[in-house]
Amino acid sequence: MLTSNVLKGITKGFPLKISSTKVENAPVDYNRDFIIRIMQRIEYDALRGAVTDLGLHESLPETISESTQQNEEFLKKLHKVLLEYEVEEGELICPETGRKFPISKGIPNMLLQETEVS
Repeated sequence: MLTSNVLKGITKGFPLKISSTKVENAPVDYNRDFIIRIMQRIEYDALRGAVTDLGLHESLPETISESTQQNEEFLKKLHKVLLEYEVEEGELICPETGRKFPISKGIPNMLLQETEVS
């Protein structure tokens, strides 16, 4: 994606939109400490956008306050959204260009086309 930004002058390529045709839910053991540590590194607005794009029925608050960060129910929702939902089939979509990157078997293909390299 960095290469695409440099070559084509893309300035608003984040966050990518996400569209899915197949999402799987695979339970993962809850680890409170991990969620608290990773929460500081998440672009939270982008995460909320992805939850909406995917049509997940998980309600996340608009912002994360100090009290929210310690709320066990919120931490478990965050865990579920981050670790238990897996997009198996779909696409990532650049918000500026509309370029679509296919997701197949859970792996996004973000390779540039030959026409994008020149």
